[in-house]
Amino acid sequence: MYDIMKLKTIANQLRIETIESVYRAKSGHIGGCLSAAEIIAVLYFYKMRLDPERPGWEDRDRFVLSKGHSAPILYAALAKRGFFSVEEMSHLRQADSHLQGAPNPKTPGIDMSSGPLGQGLSAAVGMALAARTMKKDFFVYCMLGDGEIEEGQIWEAAMAASKYRLNRLITILDHNEVQMSGTNEEIMPLGDIKDKFDSFGWKTYKINGHSISEIIEILDHVTQESQVEKSEPDKPIMIIANTVKGKGVSFMEGKAEWHGAVPTEEQYDAALAELGKGGTNFNNLRT
Repeated sequence: MYDIMKLKTIANQLRIETIESVYRAKSGHIGGCLSAAEIIAVLYFYKMRLDPERPGWEDRDRFVLSKGHSAPILYAALAKRGFFSVEEMSHLRQADSHLQGAPNPKTPGIDMSSGPLGQGLSAAVGMALAARTMKKDFFVYCMLGDGEIEEGQIWEAAMAASKYRLNRLITILDHNEVQMSGTNEEIMPLGDIKDKFDSFGWKTYKINGHSISEIIEILDHVTQESQVEKSEPDKPIMIIANTVKGKGVSFMEGKAEWHGAVPTEEQYDAALAELGKGGTNFNNLRT
């Protein structure tokens, strides 16, 4: 059983910690972190099989943040799960820190280096193939961004995942419709993404990426379905999560300029006020 209010609170705290860490670092990407908050909260505090005491546990579920610039919210989730101390978030992007601008395996809980867009899905395909080869039952989750799926390598990986019928590969598109320099329509219209992945042989779903209950429902459905024998061929999973860039902070929502901007002191204070900073102690939420 899950507690929706607790997961909502965790998502809000991940947003707060993201803004605080980027503000301290004076560098980082906020917009795409805030759009992914509920998805990350559900994955790390409800769904994924993990053990913070054994980050390299062979039977753990894997997660690839292919849109690696959203690392701050992933770091916040890992810290809160106990992979490392929350205090380390204050060292984001510093030379002596393992919390760099994009994820790398030096950080406990990180399964794959990412940052150069378009490569993470290929790595996730490899992990899912490895699981099958080793006769392991772990799931591989991969999060993509809108601008990223304009990369040709994504579609090469999509073909490979379909060919090998990787039904334990669950890919989530953080579909906030805004990329670094503008909206998807302005930069490179994506068309019907569901139709595209369907045509590549994937099983594709659309959800509200800010609805905790919808995220839980679809993840439970696809993971349970993958374990049931069926007459039809297995397929990899694509979940198109409709989200809002900068979600939770009104002046950031839907705006490309908040892809990689750092708030001023006034904007920082306003953002934390909107998110209710001070109402909850981050450390007290640890599970």
